Amino acid sequence: MGINIKGQVEKVNGKELSYTEFAEKFMKKNQPVVLTGLMDHHWKACTDWVTLHGQPNFQFFSTHFGASRVQVADCDTRDFTDQKREEMLVSDFIGRCFQVEDSAVQCNNENDKSDGQSVSVLYLKDWHFVKEYPEYEAYSTPMFFCDDWLNFYLDNFRLHTDSDTDQQNQEICCSDYRFVYMGVKGSWTPLHADVFRSYSWSANVCGKKRWLFLDPSQCHLVFDRNVKSCVYNIFDEVSDSKYPGFKNATWLECTQEAGEIIFVPSGWYHQVHNLEDTISINHNWFNAYNLSWVWNLLLKDYNEAKEYIEDIRNICDNFEGLCQRNLAANTGMNFYDIFAFISYFTLANLVLLCYINGRGGSTIGSSSTVAQHLSMNLGSVRKIASDMKHVHALEGNHDCIVDMIKALEDPRFSKLCMQVGRTYLMIHEQTHLSSDLESTSMVDLVGLNVLKACLPSQVYTPEDLIKFIDTAVSCCYVESSVLHVA
Repeated sequence: MGINIKGQVEKVNGKELSYTEFAEKFMKKNQPVVLTGLMDHHWKACTDWVTLHGQPNFQFFSTHFGASRVQVADCDTRDFTDQKREEMLVSDFIGRCFQVEDSAVQCNNENDKSDGQSVSVLYLKDWHFVKEYPEYEAYSTPMFFCDDWLNFYLDNFRLHTDSDTDQQNQEICCSDYRFVYMGVKGSWTPLHADVFRSYSWSANVCGKKRWLFLDPSQCHLVFDRNVKSCVYNIFDEVSDSKYPGFKNATWLECTQEAGEIIFVPSGWYHQVHNLEDTISINHNWFNAYNLSWVWNLLLKDYNEAKEYIEDIRNICDNFEGLCQRNLAANTGMNFYDIFAFISYFTLANLVLLCYINGRGGSTIGSSSTVAQHLSMNLGSVRKIASDMKHVHALEGNHDCIVDMIKALEDPRFSKLCMQVGRTYLMIHEQTHLSSDLESTSMVDLVGLNVLKACLPSQVYTPEDLIKFIDTAVSCCYVESSVLHVA
């Protein structure tokens, strides 16, 4: 079945784009773009991982990282909504890749005749390379994608904690959303929208990909009549009776070359095909610009999870608790998780805003852009807290979710706060303040006694978080314009 391609994804020289321009044109407007000129040649990934002929250096991976265990998709076998996966060593995956290439060569030499035995096309996906090899420093995240609340948080806290098993476990979470992908020509990824409806960026270290994009306003066209099942492969013969709207969908297309980075906005369904042997670096992330997408998905999935078990409400001792457990299992986090998440980022942004304002940053030069960004962040969080309040999320909760004063004394929060601070000083070109920030203790940074005196400590509900932000506006020299965003 043919698909209706209405245009190409815009391609922009990233070196000629400021952070503010990127944020306003692409993140805020939720538009895809291909960026050139951003993959520094001093990235180890661009040298170690690529042969002189521009091909994946499989031998390097086998020698240096062959003992890593990774997830590998069989691109020829469907498993529900995804491809069938198995865990294997990197060295075994590479051996299988060579087997695929040898099979293809043999097939071509025999005029496309085979002996009836086929070798599956494999695609290494979701390799947590940075977590596994932090000292290797394969690449540096381009500036446009550094405001990454998701991975900052996961570097320090667990996104979801099972109260039955993990309450006493204070280890830093072992997962993140920074990945390496590696696939031979012909490997591909079925139609999908990204986890949490996050943004993603994908950098081609080598090889070439074809991307097909569908605007979120048309995503209903690729679902069945019951809005439960999504089209798996847009190039299959799609049933008109099952997916009656599919023929009306219009797609954007692009070919991503080696050295190019594609920005995938929230909620855009996409399908990706490797046109050559390819290695890519991929991050999922979200921040104040797309936090509403994350919340809206969570609310939608919650309502579906609740509806699914509605018939046992009257015999369930803790119906809401079961809904939240199912939500976490299905989506990766629940209402408690996202509320803790936005509470920590409320505090981090408040701490940094007090620091910038204390330095006179709200009135001098371009430092004001940092304060404006932090204020925008707080407004976005307040909007989500207000939305949670309106749907009665966490209503009746009697357990403290975040103790703000204890958080200020937690080394993990200090690390998170410094990561966020370094990021905003860098992207707004205020790096002269970075050394001062690094040398400042948390007590000096935030005026801990002032915060203890004027801010409520324990946060239970969205109402508590809204009051926390509003109190900060009135007593911690945060400009009241923060409330206008909400």
